[in-house]
Amino acid sequence: MSSIDLVRAAEIAIEHAKQQGMDQAEAALHQGVGMSITARQQDLETVEKHNDAQLVISVYKNNKTGSASSADLSEDGIRSTVDAAVSIAKYTGVDECLGLADKALMATEFRDLDLYHSWNLDISNMVELALECEASALQADKRIANSEGASVSSYSGNAVYANSHGFLQDSAGSQHSISCSVIGADDKGMQRDYWYDSNRNPALLADAGSIGRRCAQRTLRRLGAKQISSRQAPVMFDPLMAKSLVGHLMGAIKGGAIYKKASFMLDKVGQPILPSFVCINENPQKLGGANSSMYDGEGVATQEQRSLVENGVLQGYVLGSYSARKLGLQSTANAGGVRNLNVTGTEESFDQLLKKMGTGLLVTELIGSGINMVTGDYSRGAAGFWVENGELIYPVEEITIAGNLSDIYQNIVAVGGDIDSKGNTECGSILVESMTIAGQ
Repeated sequence: MSSIDLVRAAEIAIEHAKQQGMDQAEAALHQGVGMSITARQQDLETVEKHNDAQLVISVYKNNKTGSASSADLSEDGIRSTVDAAVSIAKYTGVDECLGLADKALMATEFRDLDLYHSWNLDISNMVELALECEASALQADKRIANSEGASVSSYSGNAVYANSHGFLQDSAGSQHSISCSVIGADDKGMQRDYWYDSNRNPALLADAGSIGRRCAQRTLRRLGAKQISSRQAPVMFDPLMAKSLVGHLMGAIKGGAIYKKASFMLDKVGQPILPSFVCINENPQKLGGANSSMYDGEGVATQEQRSLVENGVLQGYVLGSYSARKLGLQSTANAGGVRNLNVTGTEESFDQLLKKMGTGLLVTELIGSGINMVTGDYSRGAAGFWVENGELIYPVEEITIAGNLSDIYQNIVAVGGDIDSKGNTECGSILVESMTIAGQ
């Protein structure tokens, strides 16, 4: 189905909801196609083709709401889905905060944000890339004993959002990736690790060979891992792991958690929650960004940039229209989440941060999700490297790191300039002054 067909489908859905006497209605439609292949031990293992379509319709009547979804985008299917939502709305409770986002907040400017790039590969081309990626990893060192495979994927789709304010927009986007995971072995045991790259634009992906070699290097450096004894020590999260700390903070400042009083960041707006050298900005309109859009999931116009944390001080919460009304505030155009976060700090290099830490733990993998968002208590399994005198001494595993997120954020010593820009968050390594490490 083309984007033109999706637009017509959205029009049918909104029109039918009005005919059914609804006060308001909104429709989100998506259609996408993609393919992913996996090669293992230099042989093609799987080929998956994706072709999906979905309509989600929400209707509002007398402060009641009903929602329904369907993959049937025929006219009859669309009307049937709307009818289901209308039926549901008759039985739901009254909530005065329900409804579309305010009409005055709807986006009216729609720039091309460079979100769609095709990747003209057939299956044989994709297999060739995967084989090259895995071969580079397998040939890197004789200690690379096995492979969990290399994968290449490509996906592109169209999306339409429409509501009864008269808002109707369509957009196209793409996402492409190459990844690899291998197993290393020596006389002390076996270890695995991975590496990948992803981008909307395939021309910006790292080459397959370099991804495979990086994967092998990461695996080899983990060989000989051991436990350490329990202690208090500085902990440094590498860029990939540091993003999880940012993610926990975003979850804690979401409107839903705030109005339910289920967040350790309750009543923290205007207060320092991070050291004064840390800033976190949202960049919803970043060209080619992983989550860029001129409007949020309710049609509300996004800003070019929004400061979430400025010089350590929390500037505001992350709100869609419902949570904003619950809190007596205005939507921040975050229906659907935050978009393209950028974290800045002290900007040291990775090696400079290790020197600054001196002795402590470098975390390169986190396991489990032992986080209490109400209290901020934090406990997760971890693996990484023990560091002494700013140098990696040996790999460690089977340990747990723990603390309270409020304390962890306040005790950040540095945020590096070794930025990983993949995905929705750009962030360097984060060095925390001290955490509890549970080991032997």
